[in-house]
Amino acid sequence: MKVFRTLVWFFKQEKWRFGSAMIALLITAFCSLMPPQIIGRVIDHMTGKTLTPQLLIMYLMVIFITGVIVYGLRYYSRLQLFGASAKLGRLLRQQLYDKYISMRPAFFQKYRTGDLMAHATNDIRAVQSTAGIGVMTISDAVIMGGMTLVMMAATISVKLTFIAMLPLPILVILTQFYGHLLHKGFKEAQGAFSELNDKTQESIAGVKVMKSFGYESSDEEDFRQLSDRVVAKNLKVTKIDALFDPTIQIVIGASYLLSVIFGARMVIDNTITIGQLITFTTYLGMMIWPLLALGFFFNIVQRGRASYDRILDLLAVVDDTHHHETLTVPPRGAIQFQLDQFAFSKADKPDLYNIHFTIEPGMTVGIVGSTGSGKSLLIRLLLREFDPPRAKDITYGGHPIQQYPIQLLRAQFGYVPQDHFLFSSTIRGNIAFSAPQVDDATLYHASEMSRIHQDIMTLPQQYDTVVGERGVSLSGGQKQRISIARALLKDPEVLILDDSLSAVDAETETQILQNLKQERQGKTNIITAHRMSAVMHADLIIVMRDGTILEKGSHETLLQLQGWYADTFQAQAMENRLNQALEEQVERGKNDE
Repeated sequence: MKVFRTLVWFFKQEKWRFGSAMIALLITAFCSLMPPQIIGRVIDHMTGKTLTPQLLIMYLMVIFITGVIVYGLRYYSRLQLFGASAKLGRLLRQQLYDKYISMRPAFFQKYRTGDLMAHATNDIRAVQSTAGIGVMTISDAVIMGGMTLVMMAATISVKLTFIAMLPLPILVILTQFYGHLLHKGFKEAQGAFSELNDKTQESIAGVKVMKSFGYESSDEEDFRQLSDRVVAKNLKVTKIDALFDPTIQIVIGASYLLSVIFGARMVIDNTITIGQLITFTTYLGMMIWPLLALGFFFNIVQRGRASYDRILDLLAVVDDTHHHETLTVPPRGAIQFQLDQFAFSKADKPDLYNIHFTIEPGMTVGIVGSTGSGKSLLIRLLLREFDPPRAKDITYGGHPIQQYPIQLLRAQFGYVPQDHFLFSSTIRGNIAFSAPQVDDATLYHASEMSRIHQDIMTLPQQYDTVVGERGVSLSGGQKQRISIARALLKDPEVLILDDSLSAVDAETETQILQNLKQERQGKTNIITAHRMSAVMHADLIIVMRDGTILEKGSHETLLQLQGWYADTFQAQAMENRLNQALEEQVERGKNDE
């Protein structure tokens, strides 16, 4: 019953629903107990030859009226209980969604998407069943079973009732044992389902990559193995659950046997009448449902308990992001990095160290370096996806960024990440994500700045073209430029392009950078890139290697240093010239033909 104790907050919140449903079930049980009494009396009248047509009609009318009452009250009780359980599902789903969107990347590195989806679907459905059909089942079983026992003892025989109930302690012991096994089995089954959900989500998201590498058969085999594991875990639970009905039938059979043996002797001794014995056995038959419901209830409640434990564990994950947020004004001023070191874990070597530079308002800063040098991690720290170890490591406007509420801090940034994300919506909806009511002129201007407007106008539905899941119908360069337009539409104080020009050609890159220089005068731009051409016009260029600053300065200063930047710039410039010469030669060949 642990799951009911942990859900007591909801039962209190919906006490009128549950209370009225319990009253309805109580009246239903009382009405359901009337027909056996009437049947017994009719039989006694028949054996005593005192049954009249008027008396029979009266008894039939009572049975009809009680049937109508039972029908209406059962409908009402289910309406209340299932309505309450649907509300619980909505509340839990909202709590999980709020948890998901409030957590930082470290949370999503630990919990995979498929697992989080399983919590929000399968687990909530199990808890919802516990609060709905589970509560109805146990309430109906307890009320009906309890009132039936009382009627058997009060109207027929206490002694015979006691004898008939002698096998019940065996049932109680066995059901508790089965319940313990069910809880363990359901927890394993839910975990296996989460893994299968993970695999399905990952396979569908990466289907293009999988097909391009011819990995379909191997992926199908992995899916089959996970699916077989889910079936095996659920089959194990089914085998335990299947023990309930035979156990209950054996116990009820033993009760019937004792009732017939001892009840017949009591009829012979004139302790009870034949009609009372028939009423007693009818009541005993009515005890089958409460006992079967007990097994059904254990199945539901153990599944709900396992699922609710998983949900509570997830909701209990603490994000200490907001502990130091004391400022209430948006940040303004210089951004300063004084980061001695930062590491994701307690490894010997930090991921970043000796990072010291300042970004004055209105500057354009370029951050370059090879893959894994720490460029994107710097950006993620600035956006507070992770917090540095000391308050003074990163400041904005003279205050540690931890003192700004995350929403207030991030409102100053327009961020275009490496893994640009497009929603399954129209191009207009994706660009105007942060400003759905924006006018067409402003929308078109942002698109022209990112050099995507002409591409959009060639599409069949233009800005109303649906891009598909994650922009599957667009090229990499088009998705990048739509993401840039989305950030530009916000007109942020600080625009961050995290390697966001890698999929566009050199000419388009130059045009976009020129637009930024003209349109964003007086505002800050931070550009991380692999191509030196993307940052050569920046006021400050930071060269990263192995998590630290290798070089920094303007383009001219870094060329004079004759270091990594100069070598890379010259190599890329030579490559560009060779590519240009090759293109010109191909073009001349076409013209000669």
